Amino acid sequence: MGRLVRRVIKLPGTPPGTVIHGGPRRVMTPEIQVFRWDPDVCEELRPSPQDPLPALPAADAGVLWINVDGLHDVELLERVGRHVGIHALALEDVAHVGQRPKLEEYETHLFLVLPMLRLSAEGHVEIEQVSLVVGDGVLVSFQEAPGDVFEPVRARLRNGKGKLRHRHADFLAYSLLDAIVDAAFHVLEGLGEQTEALEQLVMERPAPEVMRRVHELKRELLVMRRSVWPMRELTAAFQRMEPPRVHEGTQIYLRDVHDHCYQLLDTVELLREMATGLQELYLSTVSNRMNEVMKVLTVMASIFIPLTFIAGVYGMNFEHMPELSVPWAYPAVLGGMALVALGMLLFFRLRRWI
Repeated sequence: MGRLVRRVIKLPGTPPGTVIHGGPRRVMTPEIQVFRWDPDVCEELRPSPQDPLPALPAADAGVLWINVDGLHDVELLERVGRHVGIHALALEDVAHVGQRPKLEEYETHLFLVLPMLRLSAEGHVEIEQVSLVVGDGVLVSFQEAPGDVFEPVRARLRNGKGKLRHRHADFLAYSLLDAIVDAAFHVLEGLGEQTEALEQLVMERPAPEVMRRVHELKRELLVMRRSVWPMRELTAAFQRMEPPRVHEGTQIYLRDVHDHCYQLLDTVELLREMATGLQELYLSTVSNRMNEVMKVLTVMASIFIPLTFIAGVYGMNFEHMPELSVPWAYPAVLGGMALVALGMLLFFRLRRWI
């Protein structure tokens, strides 16, 4: 439930913009990575949290990307916020994880909250909040812990391939958003494989354990839907931004990401319907098997009802029963009982009940 319900950490009456870390501490010491580039040169730095932050670039003099891993150091977050000029409300949302994906526009920058999704070895969807502050020539990204899906973007910056070095900070924000959306497709692929495996298990070996796994799959898909649905709105709002917030050359790429979000949502809804169908298939399969068992038992009981009647008649302790004095009476009764049983089996077979 912690992935679905946001935990309240602020006391009533706390001033807005108060930076309080709300979430698990996923790293011992925060880490900072800095990229500073122009079309010709790319510089990569790794200052410590105590070192001075790099100066902001002048207008049209390159782009600065500051990535912070670890949100528990409130003093560091506030220092980065003062250096870049991040609004206090945005900085508050950075520290308090579990935010709904959103885009907010402030006077000097855009603020985006995104879910970075991974699939654990146990098949559970893991969510890490990523916050992006997009300003004029600067982008600051905040993550809960090291390790992300942005390595292909860093590789393009280092080797100079593609258009990234020749674009503005809004294109870097698009690149990071695109990497997050692409990673979500890999998560859905893993959940799709789980769905196919469970479908085969439900058909072949329906058991309570399989039903429990179907419930877990539905819960993971609910987490995915909660994360993907607002991203559709976020990308739609992002692509509607006008220059200088978002340049015209970036808007066409944002439309492509927006289309990918629709594909994600369609896939999530399809898998949710399949998971619901698996529940119905499980109940139907169990019910059919129970019906087969009951049919066999009913057939057996129906066969033995007349045999029990015959045995009960000849089991009565009356003195004057003429059949008792006949030598062949006993085998005749047994033969008659066998004929009755065979006749009933033939009747059930002709009616296609068995």
